[in-house]
Amino acid sequence: MVVAGPPCPIPPIRHTRTMSGIDFDVESLARYLHIAPSQVTRMAERGKLPGRKVGGQWRFSRPDIHHWLEDRIGLSDDEELAAVEAVLDRSDTAVRERIIDLMPLEAIALPLVAKTRSSVISSMCQLAAGTGWLWDPQRMAELVKERESLHPTALETGVALLHPRRPQPSLLAQAVVALGITPRGIPFGGPVTTDVFFLIGSTSDAEHLRILARLSRVLQHEPLVDSLRTAADAHEARALIEARESELE
Repeated sequence: MVVAGPPCPIPPIRHTRTMSGIDFDVESLARYLHIAPSQVTRMAERGKLPGRKVGGQWRFSRPDIHHWLEDRIGLSDDEELAAVEAVLDRSDTAVRERIIDLMPLEAIALPLVAKTRSSVISSMCQLAAGTGWLWDPQRMAELVKERESLHPTALETGVALLHPRRPQPSLLAQAVVALGITPRGIPFGGPVTTDVFFLIGSTSDAEHLRILARLSRVLQHEPLVDSLRTAADAHEARALIEARESELE
């Protein structure tokens, strides 16, 4: 993802309201992504950004832009992920929390007792509910299964980043991240079997993307993933993630 330096002053943000909420126009999306309006237009015209023309003007759906960013996060290296984090931090006024702040010991299961894709998802949602921050684990499990049926979140490292297609503020008191590690790999739609599972529950698009970008940066350190697999208990697993996250800061 190309991110420029501090943006030059641009006209006030203009939005268009649609049935799905408030869309970006060229100027507001440029400000959100911290790139030049001309670059937004060029990317849209080349099919590099999901948009449509309304009355001859480009309009960009917020959900579509956040899904585009999610895809970019999955393909980015650490430097690009850091740039994504910086963009999201400048574009959202919510408190920036570390992954470790969203993952109490109650949200970690070593081992996670599950043997199938469906039971993994249900068990992970029950695990998150143990924090008191997820109110309806059954509904969350249904949404995560729907998301996985559309596009599996399993990675080639044997890690899966489970989450629903959209944030679920009605199901959550606050954002939560859960971690479960199964004794053996499970077929999960990725190139290899999966044994390390994270569940991301968020209350807004920007929050979800920020958590996903930070967690992706944490997990790009392959020795960490191997260490998590051999961690003795939840305390050790949480300490490993905390140490890695401190390195990033």
